[in-house]
Amino acid sequence: MTFSFPDLPLEALLCDADGCLFPSEVPAFDASAEVTNSFLAEIGSSTRFSAEELRLATTGQNFRTTAAALASAEGRRLAPAALERWVEVERKTVTAHLGKVLRPDARVGEPLERLAASHALAVVTSSARARLDACLAATDLEGLFRLERRFSAENSLPVPTSKPDPAIYVHALEQLRVRPRRALAIEDSAPGATAAVRAGCLTVGNVMFVPAAERAQRKADLEAVGVIDVISSWEELEPLLESVAVGAGP
Repeated sequence: MTFSFPDLPLEALLCDADGCLFPSEVPAFDASAEVTNSFLAEIGSSTRFSAEELRLATTGQNFRTTAAALASAEGRRLAPAALERWVEVERKTVTAHLGKVLRPDARVGEPLERLAASHALAVVTSSARARLDACLAATDLEGLFRLERRFSAENSLPVPTSKPDPAIYVHALEQLRVRPRRALAIEDSAPGATAAVRAGCLTVGNVMFVPAAERAQRKADLEAVGVIDVISSWEELEPLLESVAVGAGP
């Protein structure tokens, strides 16, 4: 697939975090499944998830959205205080686990260092800011993403939400003072890509950390929601951007 940039030059790269900048989804669900099952037991549900079942069912969503949906499926309404308590438990559990197991990956860091020379790099995630910060530190990427360019749908908005709601992308664009068509979003999941597309951003799918057996379907899902291309590594993004003439456009 080939694409063009209708509004040049591109000023910012808006990067999803989990599953895109680092392979955090599998270990995150290892930790989150335990919390999720404890939550289900508390609300009287007999449903239980393995880590893999939870990953396949909820990739692209944060725990706040997942917990509310699970409670709704059981015909239960969660008190706000109860939801906040479980969100905090899951956040701390998953953040601690990711901080221990994630490692730097030159296949991510080196291309991003080169891209940072010509584009503003930002993170746009559904995950909590504490979790994001821990993951960036563990993978040695924190120096590439300035604190004011880290946007969390859980913490950066007046009302927490989750992708595919485009609110976090709209907020990031406003804070960066970048028009949607001057930003390129990079997402690994259909909910994330949907959020970016709805906000008006050009969007590229990235299946680098998607399990091999799931890549064909993930690629199809990403294309179905409007991504303009799908890459399998951060290095593949570089030649796409090199074709863009710096300073071209209105």
